Amino acid sequence: MTTLRSLRVTLEMIKWEHSIFALPFALCGAMLAAGGWPSAHQLIWIVVAMVSARSAAMAFNRLADVSIDAANPRTQTRALPAGHLSPAFVTSFVAASAALFFLASFELNHLAFVLSPVALGVVLLYSYTKRFTRWSHLVLGLALGIAPAAAWIAVRGALDARILLLTAAVTFWVAGFDVLYSCQDFDHDSRSGLHSVPRYFGIAGAFWIARIFHLLMIALLIGLLLSFGLGKLAVLGVIVVAILLAYEHSLVAPDDLTRLNAAFFTMNGVISAVFFFFIAGDILWRR
Repeated sequence: MTTLRSLRVTLEMIKWEHSIFALPFALCGAMLAAGGWPSAHQLIWIVVAMVSARSAAMAFNRLADVSIDAANPRTQTRALPAGHLSPAFVTSFVAASAALFFLASFELNHLAFVLSPVALGVVLLYSYTKRFTRWSHLVLGLALGIAPAAAWIAVRGALDARILLLTAAVTFWVAGFDVLYSCQDFDHDSRSGLHSVPRYFGIAGAFWIARIFHLLMIALLIGLLLSFGLGKLAVLGVIVVAILLAYEHSLVAPDDLTRLNAAFFTMNGVISAVFFFFIAGDILWRR
């Protein structure tokens, strides 16, 4: 297998295009920090940092879970357990992605660079949490949720506590849809001793916990609007996000997970993009 082909398979394995989930929220953090568009230099390196950190985390997750994936019928066809990629190549990809993330952090400012190992450590930690806690979904949420705060630091070189409302909102948003997504592994997790909300609370209970997480997300977004004094466009954005979340939950039921991929991938990409559109519009309209 050529290096280019291995790289292509790796990018397919980590679904790098799904960086769109957290990137719009990171851009919201950057725009709130800048009071408009950040500089081109900041914008470019924020995007590079986001994509490289997520790529490192996803590839590392596939390495850490290779034996788990091989034992799960749903995931045993993934590139590593199926033998389409070597662990050595994926390890090199993780190292290269991490190096690019550190470079992006260095290009942004001193505090971003100093905190970059902490940020990378958080996004890598998730890969092991399902081995010891049922709340691994919240750790995954935090791994994406730190993006807005990190983007704020990238622009300001300091942290404002108000942006942590968006970090918490993204944390509960991601945790909610990860709880739903993990329902399809209920049987495997129960047999293998892995920890998850569905395993401990059942699929019906997991659905209620996902709903609570998403209600918390909306409450935190309202708090964000109030703390930054955002206007009607931002309010409309939160309303649209709430409607989209309700629609996402309508797509699946405890006894019907057939449309789970549509709810997980399509709708969450739409939610993050829509929220950014309204927040960015509000910030730029009020300048």
